[in-house]
Amino acid sequence: MSQQGMLLQFHRLSAWLPSWLIAVIALVVTTAIAFGVHAVLMRIALRLVPERHDFVRSLLAATRGLSKAALAIVMVALLLPALAFDEKVEAVISRGLIVAFILLIGWAAIIAVSLASDLYLRRSTMVGDQFNPMARKHVTQVRVLRRVATIVVGIVTVSVALMTFNSVRQYGVSLIASAGAASIVVGLAVRPILTNLFAGIQLAITQPIRIDDAVIVENEWGWVEEITGTYVVIKIWDWRRLIVPLSYFLEKPFQNWTRQTTDLIGSVLLWVDYTVPIAAVRSELEKIARASKLWDGNVVNLQVVDSNERAIQLRALVSARTSPEAWDLRCEVREKLILFLQRDYPGALPKQRAELVDLPKRDAAA
Repeated sequence: MSQQGMLLQFHRLSAWLPSWLIAVIALVVTTAIAFGVHAVLMRIALRLVPERHDFVRSLLAATRGLSKAALAIVMVALLLPALAFDEKVEAVISRGLIVAFILLIGWAAIIAVSLASDLYLRRSTMVGDQFNPMARKHVTQVRVLRRVATIVVGIVTVSVALMTFNSVRQYGVSLIASAGAASIVVGLAVRPILTNLFAGIQLAITQPIRIDDAVIVENEWGWVEEITGTYVVIKIWDWRRLIVPLSYFLEKPFQNWTRQTTDLIGSVLLWVDYTVPIAAVRSELEKIARASKLWDGNVVNLQVVDSNERAIQLRALVSARTSPEAWDLRCEVREKLILFLQRDYPGALPKQRAELVDLPKRDAAA
């Protein structure tokens, strides 16, 4: 069929079809064309981008659906003025296309931030070594900054999308221009969000805590399991979870046992009798430490740290590579020292001394 024949058939078809249906068909055809053009452009882009550019190739693959929808929105927006829609309908469709395009850009930005952070963590040779403070520092900074960036991008995207509506734009301008009660109410409402947002940025920079740090918070000992954009998850030693706001670690004191290094010195306290052979106990402590797989080979020592009218207190110091190993090593040393005293020096265990007096004989002698 010639081109004139096709145009004739189209005019005959449009003569009995309603104008709105023709416009809808045109939109569907335009969207299909946009999808086809996008497929061709995507193939060309993947061939042009070298293999060494992992981020660009990953971003193209991850945002394939978003870029397809964005291209369709652009082509539909260009075609829209030529279609026979009512002015109000055309205005609604145009506004919807603009909002959708803005949301797609924000979504793509969030994906780009996530891909960039994951790629950085994969390329870092230190990441994966839980005993390296620098590795945990990088993991913490990247995760916290990624969540903060995601929140900021989300807020900006939604704000820009809402500002396309005249009523919202006027309200926003009035809030910025005035200092009335509405501004105060809004400021108080968003204060917790902004506090935790800036706390996350400061935490990522100053690094008071990191992923897998051993900490004592609210008299609970555990590890930093997760750092989100608003709170920190502490895994307690008995597997409970303590949820703490980010601002807590900037406003209140807490203990961080692995701030500079994961190595820790564990102490074992024992009350024993004054007759205990301290040199023998010190020698036994060294044997226990050398035989244990938990000892890191650095610190082993025994000291007399206290005494009273009944007994003396010995403190055994042993070091380990991590806080869990230090805890287990303390328990092992305590158990084996007690067994050693029970077996070799039972008289050195704590005892109560008493003197028996025969009262009748004492009175007779008096």
